[in-house]
Amino acid sequence: MHVWRHGSAAEKHAILGGWLLLLVLCVGLGLATVKWGWSGLPVDIGGVTAYVTVYPPLPICLLLTLTLGWWWGAIPAYCSTLVLALYAGMPLQWALLFACANPLGFTMMAVGYRAIVMRRDLRNLTSILFYVQLSFIASIFGSAGALIWSYTNHLAPGAQLPIWQGWWLGSFLQSVFIGGPAMALLWPRVARWQLERQELMRKRRGGSRRSVLRMLAAVATGVLVYGFVTIRLAEADAAGTAEVFRQTVWIFYWVFAAIIVVIAFFGYQLFSHWQESTDGLLSELQRMNLDLERLATTDALTGLLNRRAADHQLDIEWHRARRSGHASALVLLDIDHFKQVNDRYGHPGGDAALRSLAASIRSVMREVDVAARYGGEEFLIVLPETGREGAFVFAERLRERVAAAEICHDGQVFRCHISLGVAVSDKYEPSFEHWVRRADQALYRAKQGGRNQAVMGV
Repeated sequence: MHVWRHGSAAEKHAILGGWLLLLVLCVGLGLATVKWGWSGLPVDIGGVTAYVTVYPPLPICLLLTLTLGWWWGAIPAYCSTLVLALYAGMPLQWALLFACANPLGFTMMAVGYRAIVMRRDLRNLTSILFYVQLSFIASIFGSAGALIWSYTNHLAPGAQLPIWQGWWLGSFLQSVFIGGPAMALLWPRVARWQLERQELMRKRRGGSRRSVLRMLAAVATGVLVYGFVTIRLAEADAAGTAEVFRQTVWIFYWVFAAIIVVIAFFGYQLFSHWQESTDGLLSELQRMNLDLERLATTDALTGLLNRRAADHQLDIEWHRARRSGHASALVLLDIDHFKQVNDRYGHPGGDAALRSLAASIRSVMREVDVAARYGGEEFLIVLPETGREGAFVFAERLRERVAAAEICHDGQVFRCHISLGVAVSDKYEPSFEHWVRRADQALYRAKQGGRNQAVMGV
């Protein structure tokens, strides 16, 4: 639907036309499997007879599933299996159910890649192991159709095991040795095309814990079903000979060992995903806490501390100065005739002036100093370990820096002046508020004395 709605004419013809041709090809190859008897072919593996079924539509539909989506691969798989079942004389109701076998296996592939986000180009060991083990689980689930085939064709007990084993083993080998290399070649190109044409693709969401748990539950179910069916078929087939049962048990042993590895792999992936998600969540939470703390203590316009944070720093410095007996200085300042700046240049111009003043303060203060926007156009600076002379020199240097700074706004350039009140800490002072009051009184005298000057408090 996404291709039909958003694709260009060329893309519609190429994708939908190519898909229909592959569907017809899959139907033809499915019929060839029945006509030429490619089911349950015996293969000697280290003295043990195993059975393999060659079914060419499977790797084609698998590639469609992994590159374009489940429906793109499931429909050709269903149609080809349905046609061959009807051709072989299977009753319609059974054929409709039988045709669901391979789409069921593809479902496991789709669910696996949805549960755990993994590279599909098979360029590293982890992605290869993931693909191989997922192919094995999908083959086990897809081989459920062998039971319907055996039942509807009234096969003797001895003939059922080759069909069952041949189906899952053949599917697994074709997925790994044909589908795997094809994915490694095709996926980089497909991924680039999908990135360029994201509107044509269904959004994929992966990595949720619920999806991974569903995947593990499906794997566990596959283990139980596989073990039950294999042993029952082997028991029926071994009625006439114990050798068949012995070989089947050994095959089952190695397959069961492989399934245990699969479960361990998915369990590890689940833990890794959970740990990464938790670490990511904690990192995001820490970042958000830092942002919240910054927002709670910082003035948004100037980037300096706000009034609340400034009072906290003042209280700390006031207590420290009382304990140590060392002097600290406090500078309180504001912009002269700030109302005229707002009237002439507008509030945006006033904001530009406040930002310029904050930049001048940062340029002259030390790392240990604390600066804050204390309210409106009023600023406060705490100078630890600074006496009267040092504080006055700092205030004059800041006043001169501000007077020389050009403020550019809306194509206009202007300058501002500041008045400053300076107060040095007194260990007998009852509170930091009293310290601020002395600096404010000095600032008032600077204003009354003509502005654009620094005045020391008493």
